[in-house]
Amino acid sequence: MEAVLYKAPPEVRGMVSLDRDAFTQTVTVPALRVPKGVLNKALKSLKKSTIQCPGMPRVAQDKENTSETDDFRLVLLDPRRISSPSCFSEAEAEALKSFGINQELHYYELKLTYDNLKSEEVLDAVLPEGQDVTSGFSRVGHIAHMNLRDHQLPYKNLIGQVIMDKNPGVTCVVNKINIIDSTYRNFKMEVVAGEENMLAKVKENGVTYEFDFSCVYWNPRLSTEHMRVVQLFKRGDTVWDVFAGVGPFAIPAARWGANVIANDLNPESHRWLQHNCKLNKVEKAVKTFNLDGRAFIRGAMKQELPALLKGKASVHVVMNLPALALEFLDAFRGLLDQELSCDENLPIVHCYGFSKAEDPEKDIVERASSVLGFSLEGQCSVHFVRNVAPHKEMMCVTFTVPKEVLFSSDHEQTEPTEEPAPKRQKCEVTTD
Repeated sequence: MEAVLYKAPPEVRGMVSLDRDAFTQTVTVPALRVPKGVLNKALKSLKKSTIQCPGMPRVAQDKENTSETDDFRLVLLDPRRISSPSCFSEAEAEALKSFGINQELHYYELKLTYDNLKSEEVLDAVLPEGQDVTSGFSRVGHIAHMNLRDHQLPYKNLIGQVIMDKNPGVTCVVNKINIIDSTYRNFKMEVVAGEENMLAKVKENGVTYEFDFSCVYWNPRLSTEHMRVVQLFKRGDTVWDVFAGVGPFAIPAARWGANVIANDLNPESHRWLQHNCKLNKVEKAVKTFNLDGRAFIRGAMKQELPALLKGKASVHVVMNLPALALEFLDAFRGLLDQELSCDENLPIVHCYGFSKAEDPEKDIVERASSVLGFSLEGQCSVHFVRNVAPHKEMMCVTFTVPKEVLFSSDHEQTEPTEEPAPKRQKCEVTTD
């Protein structure tokens, strides 16, 4: 609602503890007297011009009606659209005429409360004028996750309460207080409103996941990307998920009929990955590891690839750690002995990365080529995933590992810059 309909009382500006009653205002809105017999038809014809407020009916009793029959109702109109009878569209005017409705405007005193306001309207009235107002958040089960800016922090508890009030099912609101940890891909957060319950249950593409949101990484904005990649797999393919998290690629792939080997360095992610495999009844199709990504590639993958490459089913490698995954591509250099060299059925890699470059596609290809020590120009495809921040894109480069890389004798690797030393190999097949 704009100022012509609702203007918040000045005393709510700067409020840090939510006082819902302080937002109550009485406003005057235009209305039409409509016979009850054509009320539904009139509402349908005037749907673009009637008042639209959360929890506010569009029809009211005619307080001026002195007839004992009470044959009329008032249809409340949006003053931003209708200020005189001439404001009705041609189609609306024709409809009113056909229903025998007089276009004379009446006026109705309407009480607007906090419950009739949208979250952005409440926050716009409270936060300092001229500063960004955000009511945006990511929904993870019952948890609303926000990234508040510095100027919003004094109002964090009020913002959290408003988010809960205006979004049924949200019972916990958290604010991220640092960037994603480069090792375990989770971040510190504080509860700004509601219960301190971080155990989330979400459903994505028909798959149910459970996890402790404070200990693992989960991004609800990647559901379309998860499904896009999974649909590239065929029944019987083998999928290596290097940074599996709690299973958003691994579990749908297993349900799709692929054989999955999934890894994550974060012990909590590994634990919830196993839990979700059982939850979705794919534990027999998913083998799980709790390793550093390079150790996973140069250990378990190196051991099993020779036999897989001799088969007819495709081999896919998913590397969804966009902040670092490109740096791990060096693990493929000289991964297999030269005498095993073959031209068919080489692994297909789907590797994610962030780019702030003017040409993100070119940037991702050049960086991947540099780490591999082999040009991917003309030998790969790049998919735009999403914009994560101004001038920062998430991209996915897909390519078949060149045999010149996989069977190279020159396989000097860069030292991990942000990963801890590789852990002792831990492999588990989930069981009941």
